[in-house]
Amino acid sequence: MPIRSLKVKDYMSGKLVSFTPETDVLDAIHQLVHQRIAGAPVVDSHGSLVGMLSEFDCLNVVLKAAYHGEPGGPIADLMTTDVKTVDADMSIIDLAERFMESGYRRYPVMKDNRLVGQISRKDVLRALEKLSMGCLLYTSDAADEMSEVEV
Repeated sequence: MPIRSLKVKDYMSGKLVSFTPETDVLDAIHQLVHQRIAGAPVVDSHGSLVGMLSEFDCLNVVLKAAYHGEPGGPIADLMTTDVKTVDADMSIIDLAERFMESGYRRYPVMKDNRLVGQISRKDVLRALEKLSMGCLLYTSDAADEMSEVEV
């Protein structure tokens, strides 16, 4: 299988935890912690992507709440609104290069301008591991065939 044929849509997570801009940040933090995720998309009432909320975005709020007893407030006040996305049909290799250049940990995945999932660096590693295992199996099968021919 050619490595460029591996697509984002084949390895993304389609089961998303998402928030609305009105979600209280402390409630969102609770969800991030209990779902064991590092971030989630923020969508409006029409399901359109309007932002991303990450652990990094939440750190300042957690500190203020812990030290000063300040309330969390809505996600809209701290989410990242300049969201970089990837297309569901993008090659995993192109995505790996984008991860290396950006330092991002995850991207929302879009198909026809609609949010369809999220993909992380771990998902890319999973795809590359699967590919390498396939190559090892193929190489092993080819070596077995060659040894049978030589005998």
